[in-house]
Amino acid sequence: MQLKAIRNAGMGCLALLLLSACTVVALDSNGNPIIPTDPTAGPNYANQTPAQIAEGLWASKILPAAHTQALDWTAIKPAQSRLKDAQTQSVYVRINGKITGLDTDGLERKLTVSVNDQPVVMQLGPIVKGNAVRDAAGFIHFEDFKNQVQFAQVAKALNKQALSGLPPLDAGWVGQSVQVLAAFTLGPDSLDDGIALDIKRGSAQ
Repeated sequence: MQLKAIRNAGMGCLALLLLSACTVVALDSNGNPIIPTDPTAGPNYANQTPAQIAEGLWASKILPAAHTQALDWTAIKPAQSRLKDAQTQSVYVRINGKITGLDTDGLERKLTVSVNDQPVVMQLGPIVKGNAVRDAAGFIHFEDFKNQVQFAQVAKALNKQALSGLPPLDAGWVGQSVQVLAAFTLGPDSLDDGIALDIKRGSAQ
């Protein structure tokens, strides 16, 4: 009897140990286990359209990053001097200047702003080249997307999102002082694929 009691007690202890080692998994309404989100995982854009991704990122992340990270015009040359050979870098730039040109014909419309007597050209679309808006942010990574096509489409959607938020530009803007927040692709001797994210009349105080 004592041996049986000891054996039963041992089995009971083993059962308690096994139960204490188990992790209780919550179930959803269909009885399937709810897997906790990996806190180290990146965003999952696989089931979103490029337009949905761009719209979701724009006000909450892109614009705040652009305002925070934007280089002043005087920082452009030093940034270019750090680039080697064909190396490029996408950056946000804060521009204060005067509109000296506005081409609103065709599919590749252009805005020209003179900054310290240097013409700076930005694209007004609807055809826009480059990935500067996407890449300057620094937090949009290729591995967060299902493939190269979606990654490229998001760049185009962000360009379109930028253009959609600009004020209507007409001949009345030519000669006006403006403040522009824009994205560019810098090369050692170039400033390419510019696109404005925001344009305001008047000079910076």
